Amino acid sequence: MKLHEANTAGSNLFTASGAGHVEINKVRHEGSLIVTADSITPWRPARFEDFSDADFAAVLALQPELVLLGTGSKLRFPHPKLYAALTNAGIGVEVMDTAALCRTYNILLAEGRGVVAALLQD
Repeated sequence: MKLHEANTAGSNLFTASGAGHVEINKVRHEGSLIVTADSITPWRPARFEDFSDADFAAVLALQPELVLLGTGSKLRFPHPKLYAALTNAGIGVEVMDTAALCRTYNILLAEGRGVVAALLQD
C-alpha cells in the first residue's frame, strides 16, 4: 500500500463540534448545513422531523460520491424513500450523529473522496 500526504489546504474542515454548533476552519456555524470541500450552504430542515425528499434533491444536485448525513446529537435514520434519489443515482448515504460526521468527513476529504456533509444541529 502506498500512502500519500493529504493536501487539504484551502478546504473546509471541521475543527470542533458541540451542542447546537460546529466549527469549520475555526469559524462557528449554527443551524443545518451542507458542507463540501469548497462551500458551506444553509440547509432547510431545522429538525429531523422536517426532512423531505426535496432536501435530499438539493444534495443530489452537488453530484457527490458519498453523502454523510448528520442527524444531530442522536443517531436517527430517516426513511429510505426520502433519500431514494441519491441511492438510485449510485450515491452512498451514511447516517451518523453530527460529531461522528465531523470526524468521518475530515478523514474522507483527506483521502480525496467526493464527500458532502449534510447535517442537522440540535
